[in-house]
This record gives sequence, C-alpha cells and structure tokens, in this order.
Amino acid sequence: MSGVLANWALSLPELVMAVGAMALLMLGVFAKKEATQRLNVLAIILMVGSLILVTQSGNGSAFNGLFIGDDFARVMKLLILIGSIAAIIMARPYLKNEQLERFEYPVLIVLATLGMMMMVSAGNLISLYMGLELQSLSLYVLAAINRDSRRSTEAGLKYFVLGALSSGMLLYGSSLIYGFAGTTSFDILAQTLPGAIEEGPSIGLILGLVFVLAGLAFKVSAVPFHMWTPDVYEGSPTSVTAFFAGAPKIAAMGLFMRVIFDPLPALVDQWQQILMVIAVLSMFVGAVAAIAQSNIKRLMAYSSIGHIGFALVGLSAGTQEGVQSVVIYLTIYLVMTLGTFACILAMRRSETMVEEISDLAGLARTQPGLAVALSIFMVSLLGFPPFAGFFAKVAVFTAAVNAELYTLAVIGVIASVIGAYYYLRIVKVMFFDDPAGAFEKQDDMSSRVLMFATAVGASPLGFVFAGPVLEWSKAASIALAG
Repeated sequence: MSGVLANWALSLPELVMAVGAMALLMLGVFAKKEATQRLNVLAIILMVGSLILVTQSGNGSAFNGLFIGDDFARVMKLLILIGSIAAIIMARPYLKNEQLERFEYPVLIVLATLGMMMMVSAGNLISLYMGLELQSLSLYVLAAINRDSRRSTEAGLKYFVLGALSSGMLLYGSSLIYGFAGTTSFDILAQTLPGAIEEGPSIGLILGLVFVLAGLAFKVSAVPFHMWTPDVYEGSPTSVTAFFAGAPKIAAMGLFMRVIFDPLPALVDQWQQILMVIAVLSMFVGAVAAIAQSNIKRLMAYSSIGHIGFALVGLSAGTQEGVQSVVIYLTIYLVMTLGTFACILAMRRSETMVEEISDLAGLARTQPGLAVALSIFMVSLLGFPPFAGFFAKVAVFTAAVNAELYTLAVIGVIASVIGAYYYLRIVKVMFFDDPAGAFEKQDDMSSRVLMFATAVGASPLGFVFAGPVLEWSKAASIALAG
C-alpha cells in the first residue's frame, strides 16, 4: 500500500491534470459554447495548481521505473506549464475576435500539457511513447481547430501525416533497441549498454538509436525533419501557433535530453556525431530560409528551427555544462517567443488579423509601445548584447568550446550573423518605413501585462532573474548528467 501511495505522491501533478482535464471536458460537453471563457479560466487555475504541486514534488521513480521525478523533470515541467498558461492567456481575445470560442480549445491544451509533463518524466521507452502521443494527438486537433478555414485544415492534416511518420520511426527505433538490448527501461539500458559496447556496438543498436533520434528530431523540428514547421505555423490559427512555438518545443527538447543522457550515455560518441550534424543544418537552414519570408508566422517558424540548432550545439557537448546551457537557452527562448507572439496577436486591422511583415510598416509612429516591445524581442532573438538572447547563445557556445567542439561554435556564430538580417529587417520596417495604418488597440489587460513582462525579461533588465535561472538550470543538469 505504501508503494502505491508513493507512486501517487510522485505523480500527483499529472494525476491532478488528468482528472482536471476530464472534468473540463464534461463541463464543456454539457455547457458547450457558453462555458468557453469559464473553461479558459478554469484551465489556467488547474495548471497553476499543478505548477505549485510540481514545485513541492519529490525525487524518485514510480510505477516500476516508468515515471521519474527529479530536478530536471521539475524544471522542464515548470517551463512547460508557464508556456501553456501564457498561451491560454494570449488566446482569449484572439478566439473571441475570430469567433473560434470552442470548449475543446482549453481542454486540448490541458491534455497536450499533460502529455508533455509525462514526456520529461519518462523512465521507459513505453511511457515515453505514451506521453509523446498524448501530446501529439492533441496538437494535431488544435492545428485544425478552425474547421471553416482551408489553411487550418491543411495544417492539421500535414501535421498529422508527418507526425504519424515520425512516430513510426520512433517506434521502430525503440523496437530495435529492445530487440538488441532486451529491455525498454532507461535504468537497465544504462547498465547493460556499456558491456555491449565493449564487445563492439551492434549495428542493430546503432540503427535503433538513429531512428529514435530521427523521431525526436521531428518533434523539435530540427533539419532535415523540419518540413512541417513553416506550413503548420502559417496555417494554424495564430493563437495555436503561439502555443506550438513555446511549451511543445520545451517538452520535446527535454525529452531529447532525457533519452540521450538517461539510457544512452555509453553511446555518446555515436549520438554526439548525429547531434552535431543536425545542429549545423538547423542553424543554417533556419537562418538562410527565413530571409526570403514575407509572412511573419513563417519567419518565426524558421527562426524556431534555427534556435533549436543553437540549443543542440550545447547538447552536442555531451556534458553537464552542456545540459545546463540548454536549460538556460530554453528558458530565455520561451520568454522571447511568448513575447513575440503576444505582439503578433496584436496585429489586427479592420477587424481582421494581418500576418505580413509589410503590415508592420511605420508601427513606431502609430503604436510606439508595441514597436518597442517587438524590437526588444527581435534584437534578443538575434543575440545582440546585452539582451537576454545574447547570454543564451554565450552559454551554449561556451559549453561547446569547453568540450573542444571549436568548429561547431564558430559555425554557430556565423549562423547568428546571417540571422541578424531578418530580425533587423523587422525593426527597420517598424521604425523607418511609411506607416501602413494603425492596428486596433488591444483592450485585453492580461495580454498587455504578459507582453510587458516578457519584454522586461528579454531586455537587459532581465539580468535580475539571472540568479534563479542559473540555480535551477544547474540543479537540472546535475540531476540528469551529474
């Protein structure tokens, strides 16, 4: 009985989220459209409660090793919950204006968030897949939630088809690892793989590793598995895109780190080469392809691809310092991305959302506050000192240099310079082009507060949060790779 209680205590945040999601679903089914705004508020309260429970959760494993609770999982879950809460806050005025108020929306976000929390606590290839699919299935529906829009339906279909392909690759890789190692448990794999490697790594294990990493690379939209990202970002409702760009990216990178450091540390020489290749490809494809974009959502899609490449630079180091640098990078990236999409959601003219970069022309003269905030996010995403994005890139490049990956660090700096063009182009359009017309004034106070808070975090004033970020990133790295 005590073992059952221990399992429940360790997974209490997830259990609360699961029960809460079912309760929200039942409430939505019976109250339907009239309950949408209430469900949004209840979903936020549910996730805030889960966030508090996460901070109080302990360390250990539950359900025979299927579920892991440690500092790394706690930090990732906090970032995931913050990203999901912010996504619902930003979505409320958008859904109302676009007449997309459907009770399914907050329920799907809660279910996706539950899947993400399970992903970063996975201690077994089976629980990993369960969490990943719970998240993915919710995201497929969210992408196509605007049933009256051909673009949204197309985005959901593309995401589903390519997501199913990546899930198949992940399952095939997991089956190969199980077939050649005889287990799906991360702990047992970590114990048995060193002996197998001393006899020479089997081709089956290497192939299994490649397929697993390919499936995970799709989830983080790393090159060459990025093809879905621009179309899904552009076609999905903007509030859904804002959600995709935040919490799911954090969860996927958290899962990526969990998989390579928990069961596969003995194969570091093999997975390090794979990560270096996809890091370089992601940085350059993200930087070069974004130059030609005129739609700001597509530009942010390629920007996210590039930033995943930078995060993989730190992860390629294969060290505790590398893990810490990635956690720092993801924290700052979440702040910058949420703020950017808060600005994009404010791009509304004549009761219609606009998405072209040219629509931002002269924004500094019509809405200077919005222009300054978006400029802060662009310069921070660029990595210009002393904005927060600069310190994020310094962290991952330093980890790479200390691991003697000098070429990778230099390539990262070059990619950053290329990326400066499209970030600074947006600043130029806002401050130096003739005004294209003012946007509608945003009357939602919660969205404005979110925009202001993230702008402060991304600006040089964000250094006041440096202490806590360094502290929790170090704790997370010790738990995973110490």
